[in-house]
Amino acid sequence: MVFTVTVVLILIISAAWKVLNTFWLRPKRLERLLRKQGFKGNSYRFLVGDVQEMVKERKEAKSKPMPLSDDIVPRVWGFFNQTINKHGKFSFIWLGPTPKVIITDPELIKDVFNRNYDFQKPSANSLPSLLAIGLASYEGEKWRKHRRIINPAFNLEKLKIMLPAFYKSCNDMISKWEGMMSSNGSCEIDVWPFLQSLANDVIYQTAFGSNYDEGRRIFELQKEQAKLTMTVKMKIFVPG
Repeated sequence: MVFTVTVVLILIISAAWKVLNTFWLRPKRLERLLRKQGFKGNSYRFLVGDVQEMVKERKEAKSKPMPLSDDIVPRVWGFFNQTINKHGKFSFIWLGPTPKVIITDPELIKDVFNRNYDFQKPSANSLPSLLAIGLASYEGEKWRKHRRIINPAFNLEKLKIMLPAFYKSCNDMISKWEGMMSSNGSCEIDVWPFLQSLANDVIYQTAFGSNYDEGRRIFELQKEQAKLTMTVKMKIFVPG
């Protein structure tokens, strides 16, 4: 009986230490090291980090229309942009207990890409991996193999062959817009759905040899899956 109680206590203490280290001691240690190296950012908040602020900022950005301007960074990269403005170009954010370093210097970015064995891609949980698995997530020899496979598709001569498909898809889209015009020759159009359809149509015609209508269901499922993935990604990941 005493032995069983002792084992249970050891297991409880061990689990408690692991949780404490994962969600508090290790993040605070990483924060001290980052600040020592000159990076700045918000202080770590237990368990959630900056996730709550990121979600709040995104909701606020989407609650109001975008201005007619080329300055889209505050909208599409809102929290990161706020972090850089507040803490400088060498800063970090917290995705839960994990710090993410922001690097904007072109030379440092180039150095990271060239030293792919030192700076490996962060391991993703199972949800984003269901959405996108490929060259962007591969490392080492597997990356080189797949890069060699797809490289011929981006040959200049092959891209020239795709131009008629690009032209047809763009022409079809503009024809639809012209058909939506009123008698006075004007109309208001939400171009985003059309641009999505244009991209999907071009991809299907050039890569799969069929038009967008035949692959509509696939793209609809991908769009729904992407939306669900991004929703979950903004929350704390619970293994399993």
